Amino acid sequence: MPAEPILLRRVLFLLLALAITAGLVSLAVAVLAPGGWTVWEALILACFLGTIPWSALSAANALVGLVILLGARDPVAAVLPALRHARPPPPRGRTAIAICVRNEDMAAVLPPLGRLMDGLPVSHFDLWVLSDTPSGPAAEAEEAAFRAFAAQRANAHYRRRASNEGFKAGNVMDFLDHHAAGLDHFLCLDADSEMTPAAVLRLVGCLDADPRLAIVQQLIHGRPATAAFPRLFQFGMRHGMRTWAIGQAWWQGDQGPYWGHNAIIRIAPFREHCRLGPLPDGSRILSHDQVEATRLTAAGWKVRVLPDDDGSAEGNPPTFGDFVTRDLRWAGGNMQYLALLRLPGQTWMARWQLVQAILLFLGAPLWCAILLLAAANALTGGGAATPTLALVALLAAGWACHYAPKLAGYAEMLAKPALAARYGGRGAVARGAAAEILFTTLMEPARLMAQSLFLVALPFGLKVGWVPQNRADRGVAWEDAARQFWPPTLAGVLLTIGFAAASPLALLLAAPVLASLLLAIPFAVVTADADFSARLRAAGLCALPEERGA
Repeated sequence: MPAEPILLRRVLFLLLALAITAGLVSLAVAVLAPGGWTVWEALILACFLGTIPWSALSAANALVGLVILLGARDPVAAVLPALRHARPPPPRGRTAIAICVRNEDMAAVLPPLGRLMDGLPVSHFDLWVLSDTPSGPAAEAEEAAFRAFAAQRANAHYRRRASNEGFKAGNVMDFLDHHAAGLDHFLCLDADSEMTPAAVLRLVGCLDADPRLAIVQQLIHGRPATAAFPRLFQFGMRHGMRTWAIGQAWWQGDQGPYWGHNAIIRIAPFREHCRLGPLPDGSRILSHDQVEATRLTAAGWKVRVLPDDDGSAEGNPPTFGDFVTRDLRWAGGNMQYLALLRLPGQTWMARWQLVQAILLFLGAPLWCAILLLAAANALTGGGAATPTLALVALLAAGWACHYAPKLAGYAEMLAKPALAARYGGRGAVARGAAAEILFTTLMEPARLMAQSLFLVALPFGLKVGWVPQNRADRGVAWEDAARQFWPPTLAGVLLTIGFAAASPLALLLAAPVLASLLLAIPFAVVTADADFSARLRAAGLCALPEERGA
């Protein structure tokens, strides 16, 4: 994309984000300033200012994305020029479908790969299963399952490393160093990824259309889920990611993100620029994908997002506990980016990508601090002059900005009857949106509290590693939920006592957050319960088009 248009887009986006920021700050001052400033109120404002960058980014991306989705004839091609010129099959070069596994259930991993490979031309595609499973019975069973799968597929290959040095990034680079001869691209998949042949061919066609494209990252939706937790979670995530990705791609242009899987990658520049060494403290980079993207853009290569999830899916954690465990691993990985921001040879946009990844989790302790400071302020009488209507307006504006992408996604579906019909019509969309918003209201404060406690402990030696994820539906026992979520529950009890002692109004305004903390344990149990999940499925609530056959 020419320099001037993308620069203008970024200036316009910055102005929009600054306007949102100004509105939030003015509302906060209108709430906190009456009656004079207490120490608690000054600290609340300082913490609130720290949360605004993410809120403004979310709202601005959502607004831009919604305008493009409602106004452009082809919204995806509007932000991905290579799609307009994508070459039809057959591809020019040869592509490896590379999937990284470690202690995975191959009975779940292999069938989607079989469907994918059966739809791709053998002359242009190879399958590589890249295993980091340690030696032992699990590795032997894994290899035996693959051999049976590959018996009728000459283009299917298996490689297992003796050591998982460098985790997934090291696994991929080892493959590129020793097994990628004759290959031009590789499509990186995770163990729970699922893509259609048409989606893969479209990605390869985009690379063929632009020789400076190094990565095309496709948008990803959750696979149809039987358990209540992923079913509710991914209904909102799917629509939020679409508006977010469209808006972000509009102003980020050729310096977009990479999310580590369901993306096509040009091998030569990736192998040259994306070899990741240890951090200064000797630890390995966990969240490698965004670092790899910044390395490529700094070297003059393009990284683009294809903001359409058609034919591109993944599995989501089946329980709240599994979700939080994955969330904390991501949080630890993203916090490592603090050590990378000052490294030379990066563009300012590359640094912003890293900052954005940090902000995704940095807001959690700030929001929790605001809650604690508000309780202290109320208990000491500092909020006596707070105008109630202004406070309600601030809470509503902050909530709307934080969840703007999914709200914009719901607005798009309601504005497009054909799109809503894939989900069962506008009524089904509205019911699903209401259920998902209630679900998120009960989940998010407890999730933020768990993130906060984790991030507070991280500088004091808490270690983050790469552990296998649970991907199978399972119920959650009460004692297991209590063991994981007693800290937010205890925080909820103490905060409820504090707000109740301050005033009935303070307790009422804090009630949505307090409910999430107090109900974290039953929430984890109920959203994994088989009977509750079956009732949601029977009602068709939050059903995806893939589930409905639409």
